[in-house]
Amino acid sequence: MVEYKDTLLMPKTDFPMRGGLPTKEPQIQAKWNEMDINKLVNERTKDRPHFVLHDGPPYANGDIHIGHALNKVIKDMINRHRSMTGFHVPYVPGWDTHGLPIEQALTNKGVNRKEMSVAQFRELCEKYAYEQIDNQREQFKRLGVRGDWENPYITLKPEFEARQIEVFGKMAEKGYIYKGLKPVYWSPSSESALAEAEIEYKDVKSPSIYVSFPIKDAKGVVPADAKFIIWTTTPWTLPANLGISVNPEFTYVVVAVEDKKFIIAKDLLENVANAIGWASYEVLQEVKGQELDRVVAKHPFYDRDSLVMVGEHVTAEAGTGCVHTAPGHGEDDFNIGKAYGLPVLSPVDNRGCYTAEAPGFEGIFYDAANKLVTEKLQEVDALEKLNFFTHSYPHDWRTKKPVIYRATPQWFASVEAFRDELLKAVEDTTFTPAWGETRLYNMIRDRGDWCISRQRAWGVPIPVFYAENGEEIITSETIAHVVQLFREHGSNIWFQKTAKELLPEGFTHPGSPNGEFTKENDIMDVWFDSGSSHQGVLVERGMKYPADLYLEGSDQYRGWFNSSLITSVAINGYAPYKGLLSHGFVLDGEGRKMSKSLGNVIIPQKVMDQYGADILRLWVASVDYTGDVRISMDMLKQVSEVYRKIRNTLRFLHGNVTDFNPATDRVAYEDLREMDQYMYMRMQDVLKAVRTAYDRYEFSAVYHTINNFVAIELSSFYLDIAKDVVYIEGVDNQDRRAMQTVMYDTLQMLLKVLTPIIPHTTEELWGYLGAEEASVQLTDFPEVDEKENFEQLRAKWSNVIAIRDEVLKALEEARNAKVIGKSLEAKLSVYADQEAVALLKDATIDFAQLSIVSQFVVAGTKDAAPENALVLEKTAIVVEKADGEKCERCWTISETVGSNAAHATLCARCGEVVEKYYQ
Repeated sequence: MVEYKDTLLMPKTDFPMRGGLPTKEPQIQAKWNEMDINKLVNERTKDRPHFVLHDGPPYANGDIHIGHALNKVIKDMINRHRSMTGFHVPYVPGWDTHGLPIEQALTNKGVNRKEMSVAQFRELCEKYAYEQIDNQREQFKRLGVRGDWENPYITLKPEFEARQIEVFGKMAEKGYIYKGLKPVYWSPSSESALAEAEIEYKDVKSPSIYVSFPIKDAKGVVPADAKFIIWTTTPWTLPANLGISVNPEFTYVVVAVEDKKFIIAKDLLENVANAIGWASYEVLQEVKGQELDRVVAKHPFYDRDSLVMVGEHVTAEAGTGCVHTAPGHGEDDFNIGKAYGLPVLSPVDNRGCYTAEAPGFEGIFYDAANKLVTEKLQEVDALEKLNFFTHSYPHDWRTKKPVIYRATPQWFASVEAFRDELLKAVEDTTFTPAWGETRLYNMIRDRGDWCISRQRAWGVPIPVFYAENGEEIITSETIAHVVQLFREHGSNIWFQKTAKELLPEGFTHPGSPNGEFTKENDIMDVWFDSGSSHQGVLVERGMKYPADLYLEGSDQYRGWFNSSLITSVAINGYAPYKGLLSHGFVLDGEGRKMSKSLGNVIIPQKVMDQYGADILRLWVASVDYTGDVRISMDMLKQVSEVYRKIRNTLRFLHGNVTDFNPATDRVAYEDLREMDQYMYMRMQDVLKAVRTAYDRYEFSAVYHTINNFVAIELSSFYLDIAKDVVYIEGVDNQDRRAMQTVMYDTLQMLLKVLTPIIPHTTEELWGYLGAEEASVQLTDFPEVDEKENFEQLRAKWSNVIAIRDEVLKALEEARNAKVIGKSLEAKLSVYADQEAVALLKDATIDFAQLSIVSQFVVAGTKDAAPENALVLEKTAIVVEKADGEKCERCWTISETVGSNAAHATLCARCGEVVEKYYQ
């Protein structure tokens, strides 16, 4: 005799319920490597329009951190999506390899660079860089990021360096490159100039001093015995003071305090009096700032003039309205000093120590000199007040130590020369998020010229020669020759050969009658390296230029986005990108910055070891990356629960279509039951929403749309109802095949649209489908299939679902009251208004099946409902025990149980199925 439980068509799948991702993912990645999935994908899509996301290079030093993971996974989701929606997407990952961190890392390992030549030290830097690349490459690949990992771009490679020199040469040819003496950010700890992008701000405690400058020549404007009072938080710059700046529009006052007279801005008088502690004062005279022009004061402790100058840069926000001016230590100071013909005095060396140009302070570190200068001022009775205050101050982003403004001869790229073109290029760019446009526009509008020289060893040399008379030599001939040398030998040849050997054979110059030449020793700012990548990668490899997208953290508006824009517009007149996308920083679960001291650092490798890369990728998809995002192990646990729901839903779908052949068993849409058509419509809605969200890079919308669809409309609705059909009916029953058709299409859709996010999981399940394609990555997203009756269906079924929701509420209350246990024990008597009654009697809808109850009776209109009915908005419902016996096979309670003598414990439906298919 047949066992009834063996006649049920239960789900059959070898796709495991548990992911086991930490173990399984490396196996899947090994398979991808073996089949060279990146090559297969690119071969499949080679004839399509190109989409190029140009990789911003991470720095080759240390393990990847969670910010790297966020960045690379977003890029990978975009690339995977584009390659499955009609584009050819060649992705070349890259690395930034020059600069101080690698020099510092070698020093920390005990390398003494002074014991070797520059060329030898650079060879060690290169070796170290490649070691770091190999380490990071494996970690990025472990995240499941697809790309040309065997042929990445690396900024130290000869072909890249050659392109970089070409960029420099073209900019020089247009007059955008010049050498100048002006104040730049200088890092004594790195002994090098820094770009603005290499600066970060930290709070420091600084002295706040008020200093009086006696008058040498009052020009008859103010009393000769009056003194100007300046305020500064950098006493160490006073040895470099050459002037005092006032605002021409301000009113200044001469005030008598006891037996002294001081000059300050009228609007700041009260503040200054309170700060210095004047018990009383008397205003003797008012004078316009313009009238003070070229009054001469005396330096407080040097026998030197301090010229009074007028400048719009002087504000009344703080201080005295009389600004201490040292042209060698400030941008505004430099500019006004230049206008007045003052020399540029910067008596501080590369290490931040005073030179002989600061008598009495020679060899002292600038920070230590704050105290000594203050003591000197007190000694000469020029110190009016000393306080301390905490404020934000620029620091070297690598060494984390303070920087100073210091005038040194440096190489600059002029921004002023083509600023309007840069701003136009910003306006022509698409930004995600939209506020990025304002941010970049303002940065370009307000930025000064770019200091591109660095006093380091590990970097691309500035390809400039000097004649015997000191004249700079940058010609198209010398640039072309250096480009060829670097392409053949790499930039280390610059440090291995003499200037003469590096110049074209037989090269002559009027400034070198004896044929002698020297070469520049400075290297380029590393932002010039990565900022030239549009040439070193896109042009060098024949890729699409400008790229469709640059994508990095929001700090790159002043970094890579900025430097790339400058170099591209300078040489070609347009931005290197059509679109810019930025993401925020990763914070801990409480919104704090991650740091070892707080113990809140989340390491990607540890997450992958515990949960798997797909969980980390799903977290990336779940957050709104346009702002700062949060992560914690608790959050990852919650994401893993969502993953489990998605995985088990995929498993359930697969288990129920293993006996379904779409080629022979598919039911045409017009032949589907209305409930199946509704579910097909909802699946198309989800597909449409997901495709739109992907196109807009809104991955959190993809995540939430799929999560809601899986949890609510599949698990809690359609798949729950489906069990009564796909388990119970005969294998080729029309209703069963109809539901399988929808399930199969839903499974295919979900597998494909989830591939950009959780590619290991979708690849694993794809392997169980017996599909023609060797990988789900070799397929495309399905196109949205809009049917004519969708709007009609949507309107009708919104009412059906509303009624079902009321039914579920009634069942829940009956369950709580112990009237029923499982919903199949219930008989429902439903009363409703006229419109709802008509819907309830619709023969195309099986409300008993929809509600998962044994009996569903449309009992009449709502006003005829008995007192024991639960009255709801659309319906009034009575829930009671169903009439009849429980069918042993389908568990429905039916009065037809026993009607088939051969199968006395089965209902009529199950008796027919068993007789037809199993006897």
